[in-house]
This record gives sequence, C-alpha cells and structure tokens, in this order.
Amino acid sequence: MGIRLGANRYGKAESRVVRIVRDTPRHEIRDLNVTTLLRGDFEAAHVDGDQAAVLPTDTQKNTAFAYAKQRGVDSAEDYALALGQRLVAATPAATGCWVRVEQYAWDRIPVGGAGHDHAFVRRGSEVRTAEVDVSEAGPTVRSGITDLVVLKSTGSEFKGFLRDEYTTLPDADDRILATSLTASWRHADGDGADWNASYDEVRALLLETFATTYSRALQETLWLMGRAVLEQRPDLVDIAFSAPNKHHHLVDLSAFGVDNPGEVFVAADRPYGLIEATVTRDES
Repeated sequence: MGIRLGANRYGKAESRVVRIVRDTPRHEIRDLNVTTLLRGDFEAAHVDGDQAAVLPTDTQKNTAFAYAKQRGVDSAEDYALALGQRLVAATPAATGCWVRVEQYAWDRIPVGGAGHDHAFVRRGSEVRTAEVDVSEAGPTVRSGITDLVVLKSTGSEFKGFLRDEYTTLPDADDRILATSLTASWRHADGDGADWNASYDEVRALLLETFATTYSRALQETLWLMGRAVLEQRPDLVDIAFSAPNKHHHLVDLSAFGVDNPGEVFVAADRPYGLIEATVTRDES
C-alpha cells in the first residue's frame, strides 16, 4: 500500500487590516480580520522541501495590506475577490484561493446630535463575514454574520417533545428565546453584486422575522428566517445557520416569599443546545 500526500493548502491567517478612508474631513473605517489560503500543486514543498512554487505566507499578508490601499474596501466581498484573484495570478502552481474576511462594525460617536467625523465606538459582538473561493470555474461568494445576539422575552414555546427515562425538562408554554446567531448565504453570481445592500437586506430580514414570528422551537425559527430570506432574495442559493440556544432559567424566589411570574431569570452560558440547519432553494 502506497503513501501519498493528500489535500493541502497554506496561507496567512488573521491579518488585522484597518483601512481609514480620509479623503474628506468625514472619515470612514473598515476594520478587517483577513485569512488567505492557497491550494494547488505544492507537493514538492511537502515531499522534497522545495519551496520554488510557494508564494510565502508573508507575501500573502503584505498583499492583504497593500490591496486595502490600492483596491480599497468598498465591501468585504469585493476586497476578498480582488485579493484572491491577485494571489492566484501571482502563484502559477495555485489552482485556487480561499479568502475569509471578518469585518468589525464601528459607529460614529454621537456629538451634538450628530455622528462625529472621526471618532468611533465599536458595535457589540456582531461581525460581518465574507468567504470567497477563487478557482478556474469562477469565484463563489458566501456572505454572512456571526455573533448576532438576539432575544425575545415572549412569543416562544417548547413542548410536546420526545421523552424517555432521563428526560426532566418540563413543557414550556411561554419562554425566553435567545441565541447568538451565525448565518451565511451563498450568492448565485460570484461577482458584480451590490454586496453592501444585499447584506443590509438579509440582516434586516433575519431580525424582522425573528421578532415577528411565533416560535414553537428554535428549529422552526431558523426555518422561517431562512425561508423569508430566500423568498425575498432570488439571487441567493442557500442560507446556513448555527444557533446556540442561550438558555434563561426562571429563578425560584419562593424561599424568600417572593413571587416570580416570569420576570427574573438566570442566564446560563453552558451547556447549551446547538441547532444547525441549511435552508436551500429547490432547483427542480
């Protein structure tokens, strides 16, 4: 039985690229975490220690910074596409490049009723993401969001579930539903979209659907959110979710002679339920 090298790729992970647009007195900020991975015919580097075909990971990092200036960062997707295409072009042995960009949101600090021109405050934990894969077949693009923390204080239940001898969970007719949502959606067209407008609309649809639909389970909520996005965005192929159920348990205050009609809870960070699902378009 022979031994051979399997799938492999290499690159530079998590280059922290901050681009300030200062062409006018009112500045803009793009705060990015960039990872690039090249794949292709790099067997000699592994088997023979021959680096002749290897574009250094340091060069990939430098390109990420240079392109933030030369190409700009109008959107995470456009920047990732340009960066991936450049790295493939610069590496003859490469057959493709995967690029992930995380974009951290900053808001202008309000001063005198308006946002300050060049002072910002970081917005929560929410992160915008873009994953681009550049290959001979053309680019594919997945946009997304991570750590979108949402909560509804009613309008959710969980009951009628399967039980066995180890089940202790009671039915819940009215519960808090909360999650730190990760979602990503694939574009049918890998180039030329209005990425920023698309992202804003998908995010708004996710939030509106979460807020306005009754939930019999987090699974149902994810399905309704995904269906709403695909119905409104025919340019999207699918949307994938990963949603930890951020449990809130009612605190028993009866020992203190205090009634607690669904008002005081303990937020439990672990263990937690984890729900994952993909809603996809039926092409048949």
